[in-house]
Amino acid sequence: MKAVIFDLDGTLLDTIADIADSMNSVLIKHNLPLHNIEEYKLFVGDGAANLVMRSIAGAQYEEHSLTQLVTEYRTEYLKRQANNTKPYEGIPELLSALAGRGVKMAVLSNKSHIATLEVMAHFFPKTDFCALIGHRTGCPIKPDPSGALEILEILGVPREEVLYVGDTGTDMQTAAAAGLVAAGALWGFRSKKELEENGAAMFAEHPLDILALITV
Repeated sequence: MKAVIFDLDGTLLDTIADIADSMNSVLIKHNLPLHNIEEYKLFVGDGAANLVMRSIAGAQYEEHSLTQLVTEYRTEYLKRQANNTKPYEGIPELLSALAGRGVKMAVLSNKSHIATLEVMAHFFPKTDFCALIGHRTGCPIKPDPSGALEILEILGVPREEVLYVGDTGTDMQTAAAAGLVAAGALWGFRSKKELEENGAAMFAEHPLDILALITV
């Protein structure tokens, strides 16, 4: 493998506490039921709009437009995105080792593009990523392969030599749609069963396990 494309939330960074706090702050404002971190692990992964819809499912929210709630969530998240977030244990060492081997790296996230750029600059300021792509207005979110295919063009590496690492079924579907080998990050937000059912070709229990996978 000559390159690795990483998902962000649940793969590089443990962001769930800040996501939960941000969404719950919006729910409090609108007198809607709150959720715990374990519930949010099942709500995330498919963009802010889907996070909001899952968070308010079954609640009386007709007076609030979805667009308004999504905007409020994004505003709150930008305030909190580095409060409790941190890289998973082993991620800094993994990125350093990949860079040392000359492996190209990129990030593809369903987090907003601005939030993606900000958290990556904050937590990995010295790591050289060839591409950082979050959700941009007018562009489809994962599992649509558009973002992954855009990254492939930037990387200039044949797709069979690119490993896609993510922690959700959406990530595994994205890899399949782009023709990439998918590795399931078992330290993330979702179960091995979900990753298996959505096409994971291999698994990593710990971030440093990725080093063995790129030599397969």
